[in-house]
Amino acid sequence: MTTVLDVQGVRHRYGGTVALDGVDLRVGAGECVALLGPNGAGKTTLVNLVVGLLARQAGTIAIVGGDPRAAASRRELGVVQQSLGFPTTLKVRELVVGAAVRAGRPRSAAGPVLAELGLAELAGRRAVKLSGGQRQRLQLAMALVGDPALLVLDEPTVGLDVAARRSFWGIVAARCARGVGVLVTTHLIEESAGVADRVVVVDKGRVLASGTPDELVAVLPDRTIVATSSLEDSVLAGVPGVLSMTREGRWVRLRTREPEAVLRVLLAADPGLGDLRVEQAGLEEAVVSIGAGV
Repeated sequence: MTTVLDVQGVRHRYGGTVALDGVDLRVGAGECVALLGPNGAGKTTLVNLVVGLLARQAGTIAIVGGDPRAAASRRELGVVQQSLGFPTTLKVRELVVGAAVRAGRPRSAAGPVLAELGLAELAGRRAVKLSGGQRQRLQLAMALVGDPALLVLDEPTVGLDVAARRSFWGIVAARCARGVGVLVTTHLIEESAGVADRVVVVDKGRVLASGTPDELVAVLPDRTIVATSSLEDSVLAGVPGVLSMTREGRWVRLRTREPEAVLRVLLAADPGLGDLRVEQAGLEEAVVSIGAGV
């Protein structure tokens, strides 16, 4: 797999504060990598270094082998931010055409991208008149019109409804299938599990874990037993192996690392046990546990 982003040993300080402490990260062509971590983990600093907004202090960063602050490398890069202000007078087509020209592409490149993102009918509308979802699609159009090798998405779907998020990620997935590498930061952890080939967890400026969503979830042994039960809460909570118990109406949720043993006790104690299922921990629980050092 061709590497479109290669970060090695990157360190960055703001005065006496260490923002990044030896970060390694790679994104391959056609690969979507989700960068996850709490506020203050160093994600924004890393993204700003990758897109050339910050000067590198230590380590190396290469976009398709080039310096991210060099003009040639920036033409290999598309960026979508959480929010972007648009000039009040410019229309959708004008913004996408301008992005194409800056990327060294012909003005005619705007038309196919506008159609791809469902913006052709809005091409003559002023950008400030667009809805939130339409603005994000416009940002994505401006990022993609240059035919980048690497697409960097910084919290791109915050504030969008479910339909808009699905549409956005569908477009991104189609570009990945065509060989574009994607680096995305998001607080919507479970959403990233559906789009990322690989997840990188960072905290306090360091990479704590890297793997597929399934690999990260697999290291967390917790399971949740969900069922309807007539047993008293105190009895359920006292079953050996139950780590915690919650009830929502008829439903109980029991967290355990010994699901088989707990199920044997429940089935013997409650003949009316119903609607039974066992759930694996989700990516969000795994990321939280990794950050807590569990």
